[in-house]
Amino acid sequence: MRPTGKPDTESAVPPSPAAASGSTVPRSAPATPDGAGAVAGPAAAPGKIHRAAQPHLITHRDCPPPHTLPGCACADMLSPAARYCELFVDVQHSGLFADSKTFPDCIPNCDPDLIVARYREARVTPGFSLADFVQAYFTRATVPDSHYVSDPDSTLREHIDSLWPVLTRAPVAHPPLSSLLPLPHRYVVPGGRFGELYYWDSYFTMQGLARSGLGDLMVEMTRNFAYLIDTYGLVPNGTRNYYLSRSQPPVFALMVDLLEREQLASALDFLPQLRREYAFWMDGAERLCPGHAHRRVVCLPDGALLNRYWDDRPWPREEAFLEDMETALRSGRPHHMVFRDLRAAAESGWDFSSRWLDAPDPRAGQPADLATIRTTAMLPVDLNALLWHLETRLAALCEQAGDAASEVYRAAAQRREAAILQYLWDGAAGVFVDYDWCRGAPRRYLTAATVMPLYLGLASAAQAQAVAQAVQERLLVDGGLATTECTSGQQWDQPNGWAPLQWLAVCGLERYGHEALAREIAQRWLATVASLYTHECKLVEKYRIRRIEGAAQGGGGGEYPLQDGFGWTNAVAGAMMARYGEVPATCRADDVGASR
Repeated sequence: MRPTGKPDTESAVPPSPAAASGSTVPRSAPATPDGAGAVAGPAAAPGKIHRAAQPHLITHRDCPPPHTLPGCACADMLSPAARYCELFVDVQHSGLFADSKTFPDCIPNCDPDLIVARYREARVTPGFSLADFVQAYFTRATVPDSHYVSDPDSTLREHIDSLWPVLTRAPVAHPPLSSLLPLPHRYVVPGGRFGELYYWDSYFTMQGLARSGLGDLMVEMTRNFAYLIDTYGLVPNGTRNYYLSRSQPPVFALMVDLLEREQLASALDFLPQLRREYAFWMDGAERLCPGHAHRRVVCLPDGALLNRYWDDRPWPREEAFLEDMETALRSGRPHHMVFRDLRAAAESGWDFSSRWLDAPDPRAGQPADLATIRTTAMLPVDLNALLWHLETRLAALCEQAGDAASEVYRAAAQRREAAILQYLWDGAAGVFVDYDWCRGAPRRYLTAATVMPLYLGLASAAQAQAVAQAVQERLLVDGGLATTECTSGQQWDQPNGWAPLQWLAVCGLERYGHEALAREIAQRWLATVASLYTHECKLVEKYRIRRIEGAAQGGGGGEYPLQDGFGWTNAVAGAMMARYGEVPATCRADDVGASR
């Protein structure tokens, strides 16, 4: 079940702080694309967040009741912040856990209401120890310090194949009232602190599973995503209840395409779930007036509809509580707006990047502060290309099924394609860009998201030629494809490179006949991955890809330490080696795992 509130229609007056519809004011209003969903009380005002006011952000009163969120009203819908109220806030502020994600993932040892009641009684007694209380009433989820110790005599390919069983999880008894969402089938986790299923990670993971001949596991993972759509009305960011207010880039249709390509299933088997995911992303579209937005849909002044990232909860992310509070304090903006934009960036998968920041031109080398984040003001090119693909696939599948809705989806795809070309194509620069709908202007910074229209076949041949030239001149660096042109300290900026973006670029360029550039990106990336593996016997989440002395290094920045594992890195490296051979031309033989 999804919220059904009508979008705000007043041209310059933002909704009241208590509003929860997700509507926004028109482009002509000040750049506050998130006027709705504010939290009442002092915590919603700009300036200092008082500690006494912090529980007000996350009490049962302020949390949407379960039936207003996607899916059914069930115990798992109530997230840890809503369940534990001031206990949750106190634990997060206490420094008991170095990682804000640890406590939300803890398992209660008895009824949560009883835990809260006992906490309220015990915390005022002399000698009370919060650490002792948490240890008595919660079991910490196990996160291994080192996810896997590899055999130093294994080649890179052998290492990747040996990791799949380590990263695979099977359905087990679901811990009662924990944040973990149960799943019916096996799945692959990214690794490290990420011990649950993640949405867009899994599509790239499946590419590697296909190369490794693990078709059964690919089918099971896709069925898990179908189950999530059927159960909750969306694919959440990850399988924790604190992720249920947001999704990630909608790649379910690409998973289905992959199964069909590998002759593992028919796409028609998943048509109901594809339709329901599309409905989630387009919720409220039919009621919008030009210049307004509702949740993930924006109606531009000419009536064109494009999408943005969003999150239904305007308070700090539970898995990054302290980090979000600190960012809001620095912002000088209403805190609920900052929280919403941080959460929306998490839905994008690019958390975080100068791509979402209201900052000086990042190419000028000036600092980009996370507190200036404005994700909900941006219409991302990769998101809208994915939704165009979903509309196109729905049209074809409905036609195949004899469903008259095929024409509705086909028309929607045609309208979106026209809007993408009008708003998200920068002809002068020859690149696809994001669009700031609140300011009525395209973003001029080039990011690797420019390759998504090529990957999906949306670009024309001339556009693909221009993008290829821009990528070669502006994003190709020593170790592969750069994420952006900016060095900001955020993990989705330089000097980091990420496996999924390499895959999108390589396949997108190949699709349009730019094989030499595709191969160059692949070989540089494989050399980076292989170099670090040679010296450290592991694969990691992200890599530093600017030229440095000595061996390659893992990437930096972000809110948590570099993670080993790592699902999509393993998958993309394996798939690229299958495509281009074992030994990249740009590195030594021992860099791809010859015996040492």
